[in-house]
Amino acid sequence: MLHAKRILLGITGSIAAYKAALLVRLLVKAGAEVQVIMTEAAGEFITPLTLSTLSKRPVLSSFVGNPAEGTWNNHVELGLWADALVIAPASAHTLARCAFGLCNDLLSAVYLSAKCPVFFAPAMDLDMYRHPSTLHNIDRLASYGNHIIRAEHGELASGLVGEGRLAEPETIVEQLTHFFNQRGALVGRRVLITAGPTQEPIDPVRYISNHSTGKMGYAIARAFAMAGADVTLVSGPTALPLPHPAVRRVPVRSAAEMFRATEAEFEQADLLILNAAVADYTPAHPAHQKIKKKEAEFSLELTKTVDIAATLGARKRPGQLMMGFALETENEQENALGKLQRKNLDWIVLNSLRDAGAGFGHDTNKITVMDRGGNVRVFDLKTKEEVAEDLLTLVKEKLANP
Repeated sequence: MLHAKRILLGITGSIAAYKAALLVRLLVKAGAEVQVIMTEAAGEFITPLTLSTLSKRPVLSSFVGNPAEGTWNNHVELGLWADALVIAPASAHTLARCAFGLCNDLLSAVYLSAKCPVFFAPAMDLDMYRHPSTLHNIDRLASYGNHIIRAEHGELASGLVGEGRLAEPETIVEQLTHFFNQRGALVGRRVLITAGPTQEPIDPVRYISNHSTGKMGYAIARAFAMAGADVTLVSGPTALPLPHPAVRRVPVRSAAEMFRATEAEFEQADLLILNAAVADYTPAHPAHQKIKKKEAEFSLELTKTVDIAATLGARKRPGQLMMGFALETENEQENALGKLQRKNLDWIVLNSLRDAGAGFGHDTNKITVMDRGGNVRVFDLKTKEEVAEDLLTLVKEKLANP
């Protein structure tokens, strides 16, 4: 999958820069076109001559090309040329500059101009990698839709042993290959995803809601967008950034708004993933003014909201797929299977609040997936990004074997 792919390889000032020679060699061997961009500090660790020989292209390190001819290295054109930008090794300094949009050299200018996917492979000493500033910068870069190839555990240049080692060149190539394999899997497919909580107004100040953060739904949206799908994300109120630049987000607040937005997109969708934690009940008569605290007791009349999964499941056309989620606290599989059947779903993804690290608010999740064919798949506790990849794999398998 790397054949004829155009890879910009950014090399920064880290002792791990010596591994860039093998990385270039592996990429070229896989059929990729590689253009190396070095920072000034990177030249202290590996020579441009080595990398230009391996890549068969002149190494770029400054905006000025040939001063005598008045040529320059156009960062915008480079950003448009590439199918992927890989910054490996990415030093703590480069991570910080990119995270905050600082632009004082060719590599950072190319990063800010890049239209392609961007991969950061951090490399630094143990304590630098663990420092809250570095971790914050990595999280910030990931929140922009960039891909992080995590540093590995091992012996470091300082003699310490721990996390901070540049991922091996073979691992970086493997992750790039996986990315491009996944990227085209759902090209042309329209995927509609709901995520986050809903807020049901009591009065202009108060509302009924739940603990959903939207993290799982946003991770799913990102995974499917990276697989090439045309993703629409109907999102309840969250503090999360757009999961991927290609995702079209439709913000809503209440269960009624979520139903209307989802219904409007449903007919054109090839796949509907209902991950949102939608309120089952909403106040029957929301007050137009703030309710004052007067009585010792206060009762609130509630009415059922529209069951989005059941309503749209009844309208599902042949070939259209639907995946629902069930968060249970007892009789988990029995309750989830009942939802699968009643709502005409193709899959039901079960979460149990009895599983440590799963459910609302966590960065991890543990799921069991049941389908209409009676298959049950139990997954280990994973990050929500990994869970999203597992769900993507299930959908790809279904599309390959209808």
